[in-house]
Amino acid sequence: MFDPLILARFQFAFVVSFHIIFPAFTIGLASYLAVLEGLWLWKKETRYLKLFNYWLKIFAIAFGMGVVSGIVMSYQFGTNWSVFSDKTGPILGPLMGYEVLSAFFLEAGFLGIMLFGMNKVGKKLHFFATLMVAFGTFFSAFWILSVNSWMHTPAGYSINDVGQFVPENWFEIIFNPSFPYRLIHMLMAAYLTTAFVVGGVGAWHLLKNKTNLCAKTMLSMAMWMASVVAPLQLIAGDMHGLNTMEYQPAKIAAMEGHYETHKGAPLILFGIPDDTNMSINSIIEIPKLGSLILKHNSEAEIKGLKDFPKDEIPKAEIIFWSFRIMVGIGMLMIIVGFWSLYLRFKNSLYTSSIFHKIILFMGPAGFIAVIAGWITTEVGRQPFTVYGLLKTADSVSPIDAPAVGLSLIIFIITYFIVFGAGTIYIFRQFKIDPASDKGIPKKVGSLGVSMKFFDKA
Repeated sequence: MFDPLILARFQFAFVVSFHIIFPAFTIGLASYLAVLEGLWLWKKETRYLKLFNYWLKIFAIAFGMGVVSGIVMSYQFGTNWSVFSDKTGPILGPLMGYEVLSAFFLEAGFLGIMLFGMNKVGKKLHFFATLMVAFGTFFSAFWILSVNSWMHTPAGYSINDVGQFVPENWFEIIFNPSFPYRLIHMLMAAYLTTAFVVGGVGAWHLLKNKTNLCAKTMLSMAMWMASVVAPLQLIAGDMHGLNTMEYQPAKIAAMEGHYETHKGAPLILFGIPDDTNMSINSIIEIPKLGSLILKHNSEAEIKGLKDFPKDEIPKAEIIFWSFRIMVGIGMLMIIVGFWSLYLRFKNSLYTSSIFHKIILFMGPAGFIAVIAGWITTEVGRQPFTVYGLLKTADSVSPIDAPAVGLSLIIFIITYFIVFGAGTIYIFRQFKIDPASDKGIPKKVGSLGVSMKFFDKA
């Protein structure tokens, strides 16, 4: 029979995998909208206003789907993970409450002005509303990642007589040891995700019309982001890895495929992990590079999974691959970013069909990398919900497998219908020519601005 714990974990993984793709997109897209509106106010060029309205509708749809999927995720804390909620509630409850009160309300409060207020509140106030929505998405990520990071590197707490985690120092709780690295890593991932979506859409329109000014602008802005942020993400990832090495060494061992403890550990580029036999087969490796990357010392010792308690070892068979998918996509982004700089120098960024096809192909790459990174992070924390302190098996509600299985089936069917329809609608919006006025409402006061407003711009 099915294990209710496995079903509950799979249900949460399914929901969070759906949810995370929307914040990963809207965090970057909100900032992109703020930049577009700022450029329009500064340069008075109509192309920036057209692009603002083009992406505004897409942002509204993605934001709405993110909110709905987030609510469902929160619902599971009470149904499937009530023990976890009870034990961590005194700490995680207030943090999630702060996210709703300070971040989500900020986003939602100014979103209406951002969507419908261009002709009602004036340019400067509308721009302020756009900035507040962008700041709200960042602030929301701040709180949620603080919650998640505390579960990985708990700090500033004590445990009371009934086994609850209670706060002792809120500063240490919020700014726990892994939080700064996780926040920077996730924000850069969000910006790169948005950049490659924007670049992919721009490339698609340039393949149809090489003179499309708005498509050129999208591709150019996206590639500037990729060429600057992708290399910085490599540095941030290295810092995050060093932090993980200090606080979660078993996760690092599983990510790297190290079952044995090594001095001068190799970097395993490829292999087939076998958790049952605690070995890795068909290895392709670079000697001593693993120690050099992880400890910045080619002779440093890297502890293998065999030297950790058997009941505290994460699944290397999963995160070994998810980690490599994330890193592989990141390296491709760096290559694409440098390639775009070369094409700029050669004055062929807007004419290279091969490059445009590759950017179009890379459009969803950020989403894949984010999900792969999330799998690496969360599966690597297992078998704990609060690392080293509260195991997942001790966090689940007293539930029956049929109840969890039924709700899981309902979630899968509903998600694919609702979010599938939303995704199809977004792709239809992508097909609209950003340089045209098609799809931009002409009625004053509706989403966007009137054509008269364009004429005055």
